Amino acid sequence: MTAVRSGRARSGLPAWIFVPAAVGSMFVVLPLVAMLLVVDWSRFGELITSESSTAALSLSVKTASASTLACIVIGVPMAMVLARSSFRGLHVIRSLVLLPMVLPPVVGGIALLYTFGRQGLVGEYLEVAGLSIAFSTMAVVLAQTFVALPFLVVSLEGALRTAGQRYEDVAATLGAAPTTVFRRVTLPLVLPGLISGAVLSFARALGEFGATLTFAGSLQGVTRTLPLEIYLQRETDADAAVALSLVLVVVAIVIVVLSRTWLARAAI
Repeated sequence: MTAVRSGRARSGLPAWIFVPAAVGSMFVVLPLVAMLLVVDWSRFGELITSESSTAALSLSVKTASASTLACIVIGVPMAMVLARSSFRGLHVIRSLVLLPMVLPPVVGGIALLYTFGRQGLVGEYLEVAGLSIAFSTMAVVLAQTFVALPFLVVSLEGALRTAGQRYEDVAATLGAAPTTVFRRVTLPLVLPGLISGAVLSFARALGEFGATLTFAGSLQGVTRTLPLEIYLQRETDADAAVALSLVLVVVAIVIVVLSRTWLARAAI
């Protein structure tokens, strides 16, 4: 009894809070267990190595990597502006940046289609220049970037606010130029947050479905990513759909574990 009481004192948590926490954990774990139980293990290798499956997985990894790079290139400056500047309307800009997180993906796909499609706001001018984006691999990258960008911006903005500006102020006082401060002080300081945001963006891009289907379509080897392949297989071969879903889960788990391991080592 004494040990139990001392444990409660150390955790600072009431005993009852572990019950809903356990229920929440089971809510996440049980569907994964159910999927493991229905996988046709005798045909697993055959199901995940078909031509269409390997093409979809390869395309997903390539486009998710490209979209993550795009998120870093444009997301880091966005997070810097949101965390380090102050001007009228900043909260409106922040709300717009985060909008893709709450928009239905299909709505995002339609918005992209009417922006970069052949008759879109920007797309018609691109067509004149000989560039066609809709229903191409580039459309997949744009769709994934659209839905994944807020995850990097939110993560990095939080890291920037937590880190504060004291080290940047000291570097500036010593005569360092703003670009030098950004490169030599700010980025190393928030690198764990940047990596965390990049991992979240990659995972979100890897699992993107609605915006990709609406804006890029489903052309094998061109725009059919793994989530689209799973959806199509669900209609014709449920075993293949479950096997490919498990592959996607394993890839996501590996990414999260590797990133957490790296972050833990970086914190030492």
